[in-house]
Amino acid sequence: MLSVVIPSRNEQFLRKTIEDLLIKAEGEVEVIVILDDFQPTETALLKDPRVRYIPFDTPVGLRHGMNVGVDAAKGEFIMKSDGHCMFDEGFDVKLAADCQKNWIVVPRRKRLDAENWCVQDVGKVDVDYEHISFPDNPSDFGGAGLHTRQWNKRTVERLNKPEYMIDDDMTYQASVWFIPKKYYYELELMDEKRYGIFFNEAQEEVLKCWLSGGRVVVNKNTWFAHLKKGKKYPRGYFINNQDLTRGTEAIMEWTTNSAWDKQTLPFSWLIEKFWPVPGWPENWRELLWGKKGEPWK
Repeated sequence: MLSVVIPSRNEQFLRKTIEDLLIKAEGEVEVIVILDDFQPTETALLKDPRVRYIPFDTPVGLRHGMNVGVDAAKGEFIMKSDGHCMFDEGFDVKLAADCQKNWIVVPRRKRLDAENWCVQDVGKVDVDYEHISFPDNPSDFGGAGLHTRQWNKRTVERLNKPEYMIDDDMTYQASVWFIPKKYYYELELMDEKRYGIFFNEAQEEVLKCWLSGGRVVVNKNTWFAHLKKGKKYPRGYFINNQDLTRGTEAIMEWTTNSAWDKQTLPFSWLIEKFWPVPGWPENWRELLWGKKGEPWK
């Protein structure tokens, strides 16, 4: 069974997302919707025995909402989804078929035309791969840190090649990801005490997974389409500067190998595995750690 957890706040397309999940799933599925800062009049909730709603009348944040949803989940697998996504037919069985006990899996990402509820063709390749940025740009959202960037060159190089249909992915955007429930707890995910209520969700997940011997993969045998938030469709979760700074600083602790006591591989291992990584200079080691080199256990 798959449990889909949707942490939501002021989501315009939440009902459509829930309906799409229920229609497209081929196996047994339940949808657990976290209604953060919920106002009873804000949306018409879909009534279905496969859907459960957990409302909070004050804001609790994405990480707390995910943990509440996972604790309530009955499924062997967990899938996190934003409240503005459309899915491939049989996405659930396709993801479960290629997910081992210490994997996090993401589907191929397309772009959603939410008004017409269809995949939007913008003349660009789908998003298969993303990478971690070199932490040298203070103008980045949240400041200089390990942020997620699309890796279109890798996407094009490995496009339509059968040997790469299930492939290593350095990181992802985190709008949709799939994981065994037991592994979610092993990774101690959604640590709101350390990382804050929202920011750098993907970085927490992939760094814990990769650097403790797990594997993050993209599964190109299935897809989802995601609505890009912006001026027309504003973000539901407000993130203040304090929370942004907290999330960035906490993620940067991974570069000194001091972020998590279950870490078994040094940070450098991940960069070397995916080398060359866009935006990372040849002398990245010196820039991060100086002449003393990488601190390690």
